Amino acid sequence: MRKLVAGKLHGIYVTEANLNYHGSITLDPDHCEEAGILPMEFVEIWNKNSGARISTYVIFGERGSRCCVLNGAAARTCQPGDQVIICNSVYLDESRITSLKPKVLTFDENNNIRDRMSYSVNVDPQGRYTFEIFDEAHVSLPVPLMVSGA
Repeated sequence: MRKLVAGKLHGIYVTEANLNYHGSITLDPDHCEEAGILPMEFVEIWNKNSGARISTYVIFGERGSRCCVLNGAAARTCQPGDQVIICNSVYLDESRITSLKPKVLTFDENNNIRDRMSYSVNVDPQGRYTFEIFDEAHVSLPVPLMVSGA
């Protein structure tokens, strides 16, 4: 079994940090449902501003609120206005990797969804893995690569 990306909220903005709540991250159910993130599911959170990395579980906030609230100890790692990446995962037999199509949402500064993408792994005729990113119209997007000399 391999631990693989199942869904991702990429670049969502923290709306509140509540040190006195007893833990977790509060998210808009609309965002979670679209990315395939469940209530009580453990997620990893990566702060783009500070580099902090934490793990906690999801609770659903008010539908349509576009909230992203770090609670309890997690509130010490993120401040309102910080951009974070929230990723859930799934354990899957490697032979099933081509069936996994993680949903990735990106956000504007008001936590409105800007882009809807999906990841796709396939196998080429030589038996090697390939990786593609698709937009919501299933148009292939460029995969970011380091160009030598750049």
